[in-house]
Amino acid sequence: MVSGVDLVVIGADGGPERSYGGSAMAAQGARLLADVLPGMCFDTGAAGCRVTLLEPEADANRMLTALREAAGRGGRWLVVCLIGQLVTDPKGRRLALVTGGSTPDNAYRRGLAWDWVVSAMVHGDQEETLLLVDAVTDRDTWTALERGGGEDGVGELLSYSRVPLWGRVARHSGGRRGRTDVLPGGEGSFSRSLVRVLEHGLPGGPAAVGPRELQPAVLAQVEQAEAAAGPAPARVLVPPQGGRLLMRNRAAVRGALAGLSLSEELLAVLWRENAPTDPPSA
Repeated sequence: MVSGVDLVVIGADGGPERSYGGSAMAAQGARLLADVLPGMCFDTGAAGCRVTLLEPEADANRMLTALREAAGRGGRWLVVCLIGQLVTDPKGRRLALVTGGSTPDNAYRRGLAWDWVVSAMVHGDQEETLLLVDAVTDRDTWTALERGGGEDGVGELLSYSRVPLWGRVARHSGGRRGRTDVLPGGEGSFSRSLVRVLEHGLPGGPAAVGPRELQPAVLAQVEQAEAAAGPAPARVLVPPQGGRLLMRNRAAVRGALAGLSLSEELLAVLWRENAPTDPPSA
């Protein structure tokens, strides 16, 4: 079996434009995912994971080039993370991630188009793909997502994606009085909640867990963070059949070691983030 994971993490900061303040914490979330996810990949560990972390001010061409380079490397998995704010074109047919220096007049044209990302992943040389999304939208884009619009509407991009999707897309209020939104990459966001759950593990769960097992715990973290501000309308994305990507469950490792009498030196070896772990039997 071909091994290895190519992880491409894009946290795009839309810059000082107030309309795109939903991307203000995207870079922080991207760095966290790039730091934590490699060591949590169950069948490879950090040693078998190649990470591409894009700078938050990168333009769409730089992002797409990096993604295509990663997709061209043969391997087991291509995992792409998109963190930031999404916008739609004026006709409500195409979706894009807002990139640095955007304005309401040019955000879609200069952004990273969703269909470019999906196309690069579909035509990549990896056996499996996963697109992890932590994003918000403005009111108009959210309306377009909810409207659907048949095969030509942006709602179809999330409902019938050509690659498995995992994450959350929420409406951004834009700093309405009396409300502090949970921003992608910020405290309580999907990406940061995922990191927290992976770091603590799922007590009572198996040694290897996928999106289906992780999702309830991650969403519980998100809902707790949003309780003070009031819930935001959101689309929750789960891969078909619960997803095939397996992550390490630290709680299971701790539970297994708790009943053993081992030296501190051996415990240190077993705890190492990059210690290889055999995948479960097929």
